[in-house]
Amino acid sequence: MRLVIARCRVDYVGRLTAHLPFARRLLLIKADGSVSIHADDRAYKPLNWMSPPCWLVEESTDDGGTLWLVTNKAGEELRITIDGIEHDSSHELGIDPGLVKDGVEAHLQELLAEHVETLGSGYTLVRREYMTAIGPVDLLCRNADGASVAVEIKRRGDIDGVEQLTRYLELLNRDPLLGPVSGVFAAQQIKPQAKTLASDRGIRCLVLDYEALRGTDSAEFRLF
Repeated sequence: MRLVIARCRVDYVGRLTAHLPFARRLLLIKADGSVSIHADDRAYKPLNWMSPPCWLVEESTDDGGTLWLVTNKAGEELRITIDGIEHDSSHELGIDPGLVKDGVEAHLQELLAEHVETLGSGYTLVRREYMTAIGPVDLLCRNADGASVAVEIKRRGDIDGVEQLTRYLELLNRDPLLGPVSGVFAAQQIKPQAKTLASDRGIRCLVLDYEALRGTDSAEFRLF
């Protein structure tokens, strides 16, 4: 990655025209070929940019300045006229591992499967991702009495999630080896409308505290 702080003017010529007058800005040239121009505001959003694939050619101007001509395969041009460079450095960042999201449904499912007793005393796990004809139920468990319980897990529980669990329960209850199967709708947040619908259909709601489930918080789970 190349970082350049310079006084520059920027002209874009393509599907439309745009102009940035001379000012001090950050010019960012990434390894993928992209070029972006940033001011000291607007958070992460650049003032103008050219996405890859594009090509940068540096030329000298008649007045002793520098012209960066950035062109993409569509023929669009980003003309960056530089009048004085204050900083110019290049850095090898390597391959980024990417963003790892914490607290997504897959993590909640894994943690709840490991701590299935959160559902109630005597609960045991039968299987994660128990397949039905319309998709997998997140957890299939048995309660202290040995009865089957289907658990649907969401980060934010809404009516659609309750409807989804309802459809699973209808199919699971047709299996004489499993039925009767009750349901638990588990989520970090559950909307009031979803709680009302779940209660009407005999589905128990469980609000999950992700930090507590990870063992980093002593707060108890709240049952509704």
